[in-house]
Amino acid sequence: MSDVKKVVLAYSGGLDTSVIVKWLQETYSCEVVTFTADIGQGEEVEPARAKAQALGVKEIYIEDLREEFVRDYVYPMFRANTIYEGEYLLGTSIARPLIAKRLIEIANETGADAISHGATGKGNDQVRFEMGAYALKPGVKVIAPWREWDLTSREKLMAYCEQHDIPVDFSKSKKKSPYSMDANLLHISYEGGILEDPWAEAEEDMWRWSVSPEAAPDAPTYVELTYERGDIVAIDGQPMKPHEVLERLNKLGGDNGIGRLDIVENRYVGMKSRGCYETPGGTIMLRAHRAIESITLDREEAHLKDELMPKYAKVIYNGYWWSPERRMLQAAIDETQQNVSGVVRMKLYKGSATVVGRKSEQSLFDESIATFEDDAGAYNQKDAEGFIKLNALRLRIAAGKGRQQS
Repeated sequence: MSDVKKVVLAYSGGLDTSVIVKWLQETYSCEVVTFTADIGQGEEVEPARAKAQALGVKEIYIEDLREEFVRDYVYPMFRANTIYEGEYLLGTSIARPLIAKRLIEIANETGADAISHGATGKGNDQVRFEMGAYALKPGVKVIAPWREWDLTSREKLMAYCEQHDIPVDFSKSKKKSPYSMDANLLHISYEGGILEDPWAEAEEDMWRWSVSPEAAPDAPTYVELTYERGDIVAIDGQPMKPHEVLERLNKLGGDNGIGRLDIVENRYVGMKSRGCYETPGGTIMLRAHRAIESITLDREEAHLKDELMPKYAKVIYNGYWWSPERRMLQAAIDETQQNVSGVVRMKLYKGSATVVGRKSEQSLFDESIATFEDDAGAYNQKDAEGFIKLNALRLRIAAGKGRQQS
């Protein structure tokens, strides 16, 4: 007999997690608590309540976490200009720590002795969910059905639904969904289908958030972003909450064909995976943040941030948001943002997000020194001679010894 009496399940209301509810009830003879998070996936989450009730679930949590998601996870990540392997803006990765936190909090509230998720044994999400869970509640039991059951195909899942009278939308449809998709306020991802061939171009009708650059308006859109301590607090002078900022930038970016990405990435579990992503708002945010930093950060401060960023990105991608190294890196990153305030003007046009202006009362850009015109003695060009000779000293010594320089 199972020692698991109650399980909190991360529940979407879709096929997989609906099957998991019934499978947990049968396999573990336990009570299931469902948790459905609205983190801006663009779909109604309330229907999950009726689906869970139909499966006999009595404790149902449905929560709007959009503001917390952007304020406490997306914004801190963007202060670091975070990208993984040079391209990926970590839209899926950054959502998992919040979901893991709420799973554990709900487990504590309801007296559950286990949590469960619908991530497969091939992907990164299993790692992210469980790393977070163990960091926040070391003794928690984690049940990952995809690593236990034999329901290894969509057809088997559908048969299980029919056998157990599980009310799942489209359960009678025999048409296979071409893509595995995950969405939140930061991005939407696409995997599977023809994308499993890295040579095959993604179909145009796959994309949901953005028009193609070719079909974008012929006139550019200009937008001004106001920053305070590294975070956007207003768009075109209108104050907004963090999630409202991202919603607005997603709309502006998507309308102008911005934010599409097609990459092959290295998963933490060892395999390569091809995925397509739409991150319109995030793409604008990344360019704009680097622009405001370019005039407000000291050179060595900015360069050190750029050196730390790949490590920070890897920490998040691999599921270590709740680790001491992430907190250490975050503290250093946040310290650099104390003077990162001002306004950035962006031009959005046919797939491009171009910085066309930046200003700040904390700007370190000194026009009197940088000018190509007469600087009235603000900078003594003769000082450069000694600077160059001192920095070249080791090279001159080595060359004097006849050492090969090529």
